[in-house]
Amino acid sequence: MRGFSLTVLLMSCLALHAQESATAQRNYFVQSITKIANPVLLALSQNQLKLKMPVEAKAGVTDRKEYTYLEGFGRLLSGMAPWLELGPDSTPEGKVREKYIQLSLICIRNATDPSAADFMNFNKGKQPLVDAAFLAQALIRAPKQLWGRLDLNTQSNLVNALKSSRAIKPYESNWLLFSAMVEAALLKFTGECNQAAIDYAVRKHFDWYKGDGLYGDGPSFHWDYYNSYVIQPMLLEVLSIQMENGLPKSATYDTVLKRAVRYASIQERLIAPDGSFPAIGRSLPYRFGAFQHLAKLSLMDRLAPEVKRGQVRNGLHAVLKRQLSAPGTFDKEGWLRIGFAGSQKDIGEGYISTGSLYLCSQVFLVLGLPANHPFWIEPGADWTAKRVWKGLEIPIDHAID
Repeated sequence: MRGFSLTVLLMSCLALHAQESATAQRNYFVQSITKIANPVLLALSQNQLKLKMPVEAKAGVTDRKEYTYLEGFGRLLSGMAPWLELGPDSTPEGKVREKYIQLSLICIRNATDPSAADFMNFNKGKQPLVDAAFLAQALIRAPKQLWGRLDLNTQSNLVNALKSSRAIKPYESNWLLFSAMVEAALLKFTGECNQAAIDYAVRKHFDWYKGDGLYGDGPSFHWDYYNSYVIQPMLLEVLSIQMENGLPKSATYDTVLKRAVRYASIQERLIAPDGSFPAIGRSLPYRFGAFQHLAKLSLMDRLAPEVKRGQVRNGLHAVLKRQLSAPGTFDKEGWLRIGFAGSQKDIGEGYISTGSLYLCSQVFLVLGLPANHPFWIEPGADWTAKRVWKGLEIPIDHAID
């Protein structure tokens, strides 16, 4: 009996240690997103974003001031939104959430008020369509805490701003989903939309499907992270709004979800044992935003059976720490700098500037799962690459049709 008691005690201690580790990981995620968000939200809430935000870009690129502010705000809020949607509560984290909900509401008001110093560009040039879509995505992800807590005048300004982006014709690429996302938000919050833009975006992406869970970005396949940055999360969300409104898209959604589950499994296997991942394709300064899709499927609780929550949590935590700890990731005022591992200005394409970098916030979608969700309390585990390089068994990987 004494041996049995010691065994039980040991198991209890191990379980407690695992719980403390998971709690520490969640705290790190919260501390990281608030650190990233602070310069943007504090400045914009004071109508000083255009005054304070640096505009770092590749040498010779001079037009990014026209776009970088909506980029930074829309992308940041899109990644934070599921966490904010949990709402305030009496816990320390719940009180922090309330602070950032209130900041975000003020920021939406300032960004969409034509008389405000920080009123943003929603319709001049091509880029604003992209980030109007990310702002729309934030509203869809937090309908109660963001849209639902806005005053009526701000709601009207926001709708007008989103509608004004219709003047921009998207490229025949992942950009079609930006138009679709704006229209999906308008459908959700106003009851009307340009249905043709949604149908066209979905149909073209079905045409561009390449197999094994991956879509082309347009007719061609690109080995980059745009299936995660944009394509698969937005397809899922646009089709979800369609179904909420009684539109017959369930068969289409089921196909998209099957592919999405497969791509999330591929993403989990891309995380190396040390938390690094392949520097493939364009837009590398979005850093860990490359794992939006894996975070999204975790948030939906739709990971493949062989992909355990604890291994995804540990893997994403390792990626986050690896990139955030790189010297030069932030400037002295706390703004993100262009780079994949630290400050690497030349790694950014001509469309990349300071605001662009806040797409990294998408990895924080997992914070939309409450602290008592199995994702945060199940025992941690080695992710696939870490396990296999230890010489341990892993599930055999299989393609889908």
